[in-house]
Amino acid sequence: MDNTRVLPLLGRLMIGLPFMMSGLGKIAAYGPTIALIQAVGLPIPPLAYACSIAVELGGGLLLVLGYRVKPVAAVMSLFALATAVFFHSNFADQNQMIHFLKNVMMAGGLLQITYFGAGAFSLDNRRLRGAAPATDPQLVLNA
Repeated sequence: MDNTRVLPLLGRLMIGLPFMMSGLGKIAAYGPTIALIQAVGLPIPPLAYACSIAVELGGGLLLVLGYRVKPVAAVMSLFALATAVFFHSNFADQNQMIHFLKNVMMAGGLLQITYFGAGAFSLDNRRLRGAAPATDPQLVLNA
């Protein structure tokens, strides 16, 4: 058995779990999160708040489970880039620049998942295995 088959799962965990933790943190801090969204000038802060929780908590969970990871990772990548631009663009503050770069790196990892898929240990692979022959290029790529 190829020991590297577990690497996509580990990658999904390492990206998905911090997103989930961030979403839970936002749920626990409604007022401060809304105030931060208002401070950067985004329209309709309660809607932005709800969207951020859906992407972080919901997207993170789907990523960890390996379910529909290609579209989920694409949305999360856009979210990470938007967060970098709107919340971490004060490069005079070194901490903000580090957060900006962290978000760009997360977006890069998510784009890799968007292209390569969930990997062998995922609900996506289990779903595909039952629907396609073993010679399907997508299965070979995810195996």
